[in-house]
Amino acid sequence: MNKPPSKRKKITPATSEEPKLATDPAQENTSLHENPASATITVTAVEVKELTEQEQSLRFQLERRVERAFLEAGQALMELRDRRLYRSTHRTFEEYCRERFGYSRDAAYLKISATVVYENLQKFLPTNGQQIPMPTNERQLRFLAKAELEPTVQANVWQQAVEQAGNKIPSGRIVKDVVDRIRESTKVPNPHHIGEVCILLPKDNPDLRGKAGYWGVVSHVGEYNCTLQTWDGDYTVKIEQMKSLKLLDEDCFFMQQLCVRLRQLHQVASRDEAVDWLLQGLGKQAKPYLSSLQAKLLAVVEREYKIEWRQQK
Repeated sequence: MNKPPSKRKKITPATSEEPKLATDPAQENTSLHENPASATITVTAVEVKELTEQEQSLRFQLERRVERAFLEAGQALMELRDRRLYRSTHRTFEEYCRERFGYSRDAAYLKISATVVYENLQKFLPTNGQQIPMPTNERQLRFLAKAELEPTVQANVWQQAVEQAGNKIPSGRIVKDVVDRIRESTKVPNPHHIGEVCILLPKDNPDLRGKAGYWGVVSHVGEYNCTLQTWDGDYTVKIEQMKSLKLLDEDCFFMQQLCVRLRQLHQVASRDEAVDWLLQGLGKQAKPYLSSLQAKLLAVVEREYKIEWRQQK
């Protein structure tokens, strides 16, 4: 039987001597790789349009909002703390910040102290036509806030840090370097001495919250700080966080003995709440004497808890 003719076409190779130009991009890429020396790179110019006055103004406003975000947060936290607006749901400001915002105590107080420093910079930085970049976050002000410097010195530190950063916003590390350099160059001796009676000035120190006005006796003098013994404990504070009462020696001696008596009562674990009221009252009365009634009350409480007190000479 004869087979039917095949329908497949016979393929004849091209015999044209003229090379066929490649039109497929993939083929073009292959040819470039084969001969990179003859490759041609086309660069498309992108036109950068200048901002209009309205766009420039909007950019400036938005940048200021970004920069001031941490400032507004610190101001809000400060008002929440000072007016105790957290009291309906939380016992302390620290608990409120942790549960409401996820801030640790240090983070919350850093925002507050950085806000205070920022406001000082606004007041004391020179305004002689020179545009000095302002901080954009609290980390840049961390060491400046902890240094407890005077507002004018804070402004000087920030200005030097900006110059060191090439007239740009400096990092926290640069600010710390300037703070250390200034403190070293302006080093002054600690003016306090052991036995001196001083009052506490918290100045946004979270460890001293609620202790404003407490008086105490200096028990240790360091390079930049002192340890103060008060009726409820010992506090190591910076020089800027205490103020001397400048008492005569005999008045200091009276308050030193009174401090010992108050501390002995505070150590009584089973004391009545009324004792704490007396301790807090006398612990804030920065005067080298007791009224007749105060002396009687203190003596009665000491007898109640069998505390014998003999005046030292």
